[in-house]
Amino acid sequence: MWSSDKNLSGRGFLTPQPPAWKKTQFTTVLPLSERKRISPENNGDFHVIHKVPASDSPYGRAKHVQLIDKDPNKAVSMFWAAINAGDSVDSALKDMAVVMKQLNRTDEAIDALKYFRLICPRYSQESLDNVLIELYKRSGRVDEEIEILQNKLRNSEEGTVFGGKKTKIARSQGKKIQITIEQEKSRILGNLAWAYLQQHNYGIAEQHYRKALSLESDKNKQCNLAICLMHMNRISEAKSLLQDVKASAGTEEMDESYLKSYERAMEMLAQVESQSVRAVRGTGTG
Repeated sequence: MWSSDKNLSGRGFLTPQPPAWKKTQFTTVLPLSERKRISPENNGDFHVIHKVPASDSPYGRAKHVQLIDKDPNKAVSMFWAAINAGDSVDSALKDMAVVMKQLNRTDEAIDALKYFRLICPRYSQESLDNVLIELYKRSGRVDEEIEILQNKLRNSEEGTVFGGKKTKIARSQGKKIQITIEQEKSRILGNLAWAYLQQHNYGIAEQHYRKALSLESDKNKQCNLAICLMHMNRISEAKSLLQDVKASAGTEEMDESYLKSYERAMEMLAQVESQSVRAVRGTGTG
């Protein structure tokens, strides 16, 4: 379908399909009875358990290669085939980008997303933005990451996110959860703060972290705010934040959702305090 487009064919795929691809482009479809007889995946639960589409389509075959065969390079080629065939283009594009990210082909994934999103339905644009944000973050393209995040923040403030609804269903750690506009806004602000932190723009990063925390309590953001404060030499404020995070856990182990952020902040605090002690000692001996 899309391969006949003159603009697309002029640009060409960033990840060309293997030379033999067109010779074996699934021109023969087995009778349903044969597929049932030879396929070990006839159990209806198989597709649910492995999250593989039940249909024998270009996208379904690509997902099978990605999740069952676990062959990422071949999966990329097959996702390209699904996109070229116009089969679940938005899903194929997102899945291909995720696989490319795993293969450290982030820039290719970004180019593919930016180009082919033009033929994706409107309802898929928000999720495509989320994939792009992660890709920009991985590749260190912070300016482009901030641009998308600022646009998402404007949409949340104007109430145009979630298609005008007040909540949406999302997945977190494999579970379906309901997210409010306020929670989404807090998430966007946290991502923006982290991006500005990478640019050493600590003042703006602090503003975004504090605004995010005013909307929703989040220990991960508290730890990152502490890092931001330490960069501005506000050690006592940072130390107080980290003490609050530790106290909130009580005698239980810290949750994995913020443990790494806490450890990273504590490591930085130890380094800062150690440097301060050495500086004082150096002054005393001088």
